[in-house]
Amino acid sequence: MELVNLKDSTERVSFAQAVKQGIGKNQGLFFMEHITPFSAAEVNELLGLDFVTRSQKVLRHLIGKDEMPNLETIVADAFNFDLKLAPADQNTYCLQLFLGPTLAFKDFGARFMARVLSSIIGDSKCTILTATSGDTGAAVAAAFYQQPKINVVVMYPQGMISPLQESLIATLGDNIHAVEIKAPFDSCQDLVKTAFDDASLRQEVGLNSANSINISRLLAQVCYYFEAVAQLPVEKRNKVVFAVPCGNFGNITAGLIAKALGLQARFVIACNANDTVPRYLQSGKWEPHQTVATISNAMDISRPNNWPRVEALCKMMGWSLSDFDFGSVDDETTRENMRKLYKESGYITEPHAAVAHKVLTDSLKDGEVGIFLGTAHPAKFKEEVDKTLGIDLPLPQALEERCRLPLQKKVMDADFAQLKSYMLDDLKL
Repeated sequence: MELVNLKDSTERVSFAQAVKQGIGKNQGLFFMEHITPFSAAEVNELLGLDFVTRSQKVLRHLIGKDEMPNLETIVADAFNFDLKLAPADQNTYCLQLFLGPTLAFKDFGARFMARVLSSIIGDSKCTILTATSGDTGAAVAAAFYQQPKINVVVMYPQGMISPLQESLIATLGDNIHAVEIKAPFDSCQDLVKTAFDDASLRQEVGLNSANSINISRLLAQVCYYFEAVAQLPVEKRNKVVFAVPCGNFGNITAGLIAKALGLQARFVIACNANDTVPRYLQSGKWEPHQTVATISNAMDISRPNNWPRVEALCKMMGWSLSDFDFGSVDDETTRENMRKLYKESGYITEPHAAVAHKVLTDSLKDGEVGIFLGTAHPAKFKEEVDKTLGIDLPLPQALEERCRLPLQKKVMDADFAQLKSYMLDDLKL
């Protein structure tokens, strides 16, 4: 598999090198220049397989036969938990991606990346530096916890993730180092980019990133779009519409890769008040605003890293950005939709899925089957869910146990000099 730096087309790397390196020169993202689609017959055959077997075939097709000889074993080990397509109301289903170890969709990409990276680093030093707006950090922390030769630094914005998300990040200890930044998520993301631009730091600690910048995370997520369609009755598979709650735009990029591979589906971009992309699609002007804190906090990103990949993929496939349906939903509308779903069908959803469901129902056409992505277990947002729906949602046992553990974290300003000193001197990475 050859990947090209979207900012410097002279930099071309293998899949393994892209995973180890994380990001390219000038902070460029690695991406494919070509995608060979499956035939319609091959897609139908894939949809008849179980999730793990199908995922092995999809990822082998993307990565190629000459790389990662242990890929099939890695996939089987990484994807060892369930996912479920659940009816939400009369016209829509929720793809429940929150049945893994940290109860969020990020478990798929994080576990796959951890196992890929562990198999290719050899004796090299490796430090994962990642920024999270909520679920990524928890999934990465769990996936890499006590992995030999790998240290992890997870940065998250102070006061902008839920207490449960923080507990999943900052209670592990060992090789997992939680850093609370006194600034919004975009500042955390900027610190990651600055760190990768520092050649001496990169070399000293063997820097890598585990957010959706890393191509391995992205490719793992392609697999569950096929599974969603496979769980539908055969007669409903021809007019599928996915609504994806978008923050950093990695999740929808993965869905569009599945579409490029031949999965028949339409995609809808669902944002909260951080609506840079919806405004861009309307006006043609890229004008990020200051990040706004919302109840769907994992989507509180005003400068999404993965948008260049979306544009590159559209150019590759001859798709027009004007073909996207999209929408943005404020907090009160999100709460209204949570209440509406619960009242009408008894379905309990958290804010991110509620945003996607609202945008989906606003854009769904006659005869279409709607699937919105449930990216986190409602219990991860228990305070908001309880208050909005007037219920007392029980915590899954795994969350309840983690919430009782003390937090182990470092608090600092959004200052790269502080971060660099912490990584080089305090942690002794």
